[in-house]
Amino acid sequence: MIRVAAVGDIHMGLESQGVLRPAFETLPDCADLLLLAGDLTRHGTPEEARVVAQEVRDLPVPVVAVLGNHDHHDEQPEKVTALLEDAGVRVLEGEGTIVECGDTRVGVAGTKGFGGGFVGRSAGEFGEPLMKEFVRYSRRCADGLRTALEELERQGCGTRVALTHFSPVADTLAGEPPEIYPFLGSYLLAEAIDTAGADLSVHGHAHAGTEHGMTAGGVRVRNVAQPVIRRAFNVYHLHTD
Repeated sequence: MIRVAAVGDIHMGLESQGVLRPAFETLPDCADLLLLAGDLTRHGTPEEARVVAQEVRDLPVPVVAVLGNHDHHDEQPEKVTALLEDAGVRVLEGEGTIVECGDTRVGVAGTKGFGGGFVGRSAGEFGEPLMKEFVRYSRRCADGLRTALEELERQGCGTRVALTHFSPVADTLAGEPPEIYPFLGSYLLAEAIDTAGADLSVHGHAHAGTEHGMTAGGVRVRNVAQPVIRRAFNVYHLHTD
């Protein structure tokens, strides 16, 4: 059994140093890896990213992350990524990585994702160039996730996790105003997950949402935004058989 710890939307600022570190140092007792589901900073500044980096530096479990919309706000996502990776975090965008958990290889595929809405109430590639680019960006994110999951399967990872910031399903948005669902996720992410296959999907972003959901193909989806789980992280168990 693989124990996956996950949290998103920790929104760390300059005064946040040390807030989560004590909890993270307990991870070896309860988890085999830690997933960070985006919005790790408040405004995406390098200074805030350094605070996050110090919280997770030299943790005794592997740490894998995606960025969120807040981490892009200062328009320096490359610097945020570099600072996190310097602290030992594997930051994914349309990529996958393999984590060795004892004798088991766990594949994690990640993308920030984007909005667009869900089946029956979603944006389409029609009209103004800005609207078409909006949807195409969502599709590119989903395509990167699907390709990464498929590549992990080719590499022999029998256990795979999809890590995103935006939600792949409407289930985990319950509690949010329906008017903003299109800005919280996209069904394209769920299509990618169901097409390629995964054992678990983890996301954040929806602060007033619900923890539990499922794709149409039966993949468990968990909203791990910290305002939803109300703790430093949640742990999910994956049966490797």
